[in-house]
Amino acid sequence: MAPIDRTLADLTLPPSGALIGLDLGTKTIGLAISDPGRRIASPLVTIRRTKFRTDADALLKEAAASAAVGFVLGLPLNMDGSEGPRVQATRAFARNLAALTELPIAFWDERLSTAAVTRTLLDADASRKRRAALVDKMAAAYILQGALDRLARM
Repeated sequence: MAPIDRTLADLTLPPSGALIGLDLGTKTIGLAISDPGRRIASPLVTIRRTKFRTDADALLKEAAASAAVGFVLGLPLNMDGSEGPRVQATRAFARNLAALTELPIAFWDERLSTAAVTRTLLDADASRKRRAALVDKMAAAYILQGALDRLARM
């Protein structure tokens, strides 16, 4: 079972290796990947959610293909910092995922990530269809980049 750490500071990682960022939605899971030096996050794929085991298998397959050494899962806190039902669902997903992998899992505050990415796509004049196709994996990259920037300062 993987360790689930509340913060990046608690995460035990090897000196190098890619991290996978996740933007966990009710219908999709956006994935992003870092470079092995953990400087840049790039959008990877969007997984259409079905049931947990199928979703987890797809996620773990992507992690294995990327030789990832850990996960950063966006934590959808309320704007006042409190935890609502989406945070509970995210923590449950992390607990269930931890039972299937040895890779460590950390949480990262994802407040406003989807809004920031949507704003960027609107500024780029992306169509509604194009925004829908990109927003989840770009939000995962936004979440992961925030975590990478924090790791670099630690």
